[in-house]
Amino acid sequence: MPTVPLSVVIITYNEERNIGRCLEAVRAVADEVVVVDSFSTDNTVAICGQYGAQVVQHAFEGYVQQKNFATAQARHDHVLQLDADEVLTEELRQSILQAKQNWQGAGYTLARLTNYCGSWVRHGGWYPDRKLRLYDRRLGQWTGLLLHERYELTPGQPRPLPLTGDALHYSYDSVAQHVSQLNRFTSIAAEELWLRGKRRVSVFHLLLKPWWKFTHGYFLRLGFLDGFAGLSIAAISAWGVFLKFAKLKTKAAA
Repeated sequence: MPTVPLSVVIITYNEERNIGRCLEAVRAVADEVVVVDSFSTDNTVAICGQYGAQVVQHAFEGYVQQKNFATAQARHDHVLQLDADEVLTEELRQSILQAKQNWQGAGYTLARLTNYCGSWVRHGGWYPDRKLRLYDRRLGQWTGLLLHERYELTPGQPRPLPLTGDALHYSYDSVAQHVSQLNRFTSIAAEELWLRGKRRVSVFHLLLKPWWKFTHGYFLRLGFLDGFAGLSIAAISAWGVFLKFAKLKTKAAA
């Protein structure tokens, strides 16, 4: 079987701090790079031009819609979808090149190793955090409502195969950045629950679920082994659960 051509697709909005290293890392595997940008106001588009990426401007309508749109812009059917804050390691690049030379099935998953405030996080449920990101676009699509989008293969397709190596995920530079994004994401999550018809919020949601979130991540999934990063992630994640249901409760009461 001849080597399959590969399109790398990335969605962006004000990613000047991240996009350069992401694009540099895909040079060896990409036959084309398509960046769908939501009208960034920083230097994101200019940096993409320096790396020879094709930039398509498209208003952001949601993560699922944006990623499906980006996938559709690719010239090739075999697609690697990345976020701007992700970087392929050399081991992962070699694994992708092998997949291109001997493509099997409908897609491949990759592991993500997250950098949190300068520390690599390997516990607490954050690693290996496998995602289906290398796929034949004819055999699936991005699904979800407002948040937690995922690529889903059409029924009857074989299970995706694992790639070796990690994608380095540069998540948060500071606790303040984490809290700020958490506030935005919990608003989206509360809206998603509302759209799914969930209205009732009890003490169980406001107290026990946050407690379980912390206990599960910090103790049962060994988050404490990641030191301060593990503690911060577990505590802020638990706070996020409370915020999500608190926002849903106030929305239902309005």
